[in-house]
Amino acid sequence: MWWHANEVLVVIITVALTALAIEVGFQLGRRQHGRTTEALAAHLGNLQSALLGLLALLLGFTFAMAVGRFDTRKELVLAEANAIGTAALRADFLPDPDREEVRALLRAYATSRLNFFRAGVDSEALAQAYQEAATLQAGLWAIAVERAHAEPGSVPNSQFSAALNELIDLSEMRRAALENHVPELVVTLLIIVTLVAFGMIAYSLALNDSRRHAATYVFALMIAFVLAAVLDLDRPRRGWVQVSQASMERVLQDLGPSR
Repeated sequence: MWWHANEVLVVIITVALTALAIEVGFQLGRRQHGRTTEALAAHLGNLQSALLGLLALLLGFTFAMAVGRFDTRKELVLAEANAIGTAALRADFLPDPDREEVRALLRAYATSRLNFFRAGVDSEALAQAYQEAATLQAGLWAIAVERAHAEPGSVPNSQFSAALNELIDLSEMRRAALENHVPELVVTLLIIVTLVAFGMIAYSLALNDSRRHAATYVFALMIAFVLAAVLDLDRPRRGWVQVSQASMERVLQDLGPSR
C-alpha cells in the first residue's frame, strides 16, 4: 500500500489525520479542564514524553532501515558493473570468435541492465528487461560451457566461468533488493504512534487551557516530511532520490560501441 502511494499524497493525508488527532485530543482535554489533579497532570506529562520518545525511536529506526536498503541497492549496481567489467577482461583470454561474441553479449547485457532501471515501475517493461537479461545470461553461459568442454582444466576458462557466475548471481540480488522494502507494518505503526502522540499533546494543552496550534502543526508537518523521505528512499526507482547508474553507464562505455 505505502510503496505505491504518491509521496505528496502521503504528506497531505498524514497532516490531515494528525490535524484530526490534534482536534480530537483537544476537545477531549477541554472537557476535563478544571477537573484534573496534579498527580494526573504529572502522569499525563510522563506519558506524553514516553510517546514522543517512542515516536523518535520509530522515526530513527525506520529512517535507518530505508537508508540501509538504499545503500544496498547502490552497492549492488557498482558490484554488477564490476562483474560485467571483470567478465569482459577475462573474455580476452578466449579464442576468436568467442571473444568478440562474448564482448557483444556483454555490451547487450549492460544495456539490458540499464533498461532494467529505466523501466521504473512499469511491470511490462520490467518483465521484458528480466527476460532479455535471462536470454543474454544463457547465451554467455553456453559459451562458457562450450569452452570448458573444449579445454578441460583451463584456468582462463574457469576464471571466465566464475566471473559469469557472479554476474548471474548479482542479477538476482538486484532483483531481490528491489523488492526488499521497510515492512509496511513498521510504517503503519509509525503513523499510529504519531497520531496518538499528537492527540496526547493536544489533550495536555487543553488541560492547561492552551492550544498553541502553530507550533504543534509545524511539528506535525516535519514528521510528515520525514515519513515521505523514508518512503522515497525505499522506492529508489520512482521517487525524487534515485540510485545512480553511473557505474553501469561507464562499463558500457568501456566495452565500446556495438558492431
